[in-house]
Amino acid sequence: MSAADRIQPLADRVVVKALEEGEQMRGGLYIPDTAKEKPQEGEIVAVGPGKLSDDGVRVPMEVSPGNRVLYGKYSGTEVTVDGDQYLILRESDILAIVSA
Repeated sequence: MSAADRIQPLADRVVVKALEEGEQMRGGLYIPDTAKEKPQEGEIVAVGPGKLSDDGVRVPMEVSPGNRVLYGKYSGTEVTVDGDQYLILRESDILAIVSA
């Protein structure tokens, strides 16, 4: 069982695996990890059941596992499970679904 299978988000939260960007050299200079931009694109690995509305009806999620999404630079909470880093964020923090 992979780490992604062991994380089950609650309500309207999703678990995202950030997509790695290639090593960047600008003007022949190496950019250290601390100076790099945080990734803003990732793949959804797990989704919660959806948010409950005020009248108790479950609102289904618009995203599903496998979707590539764009999210805000400082959105969500970073977690590490079995050495892999994931981001847990609310569905409302997702800006767009990227089509293949």
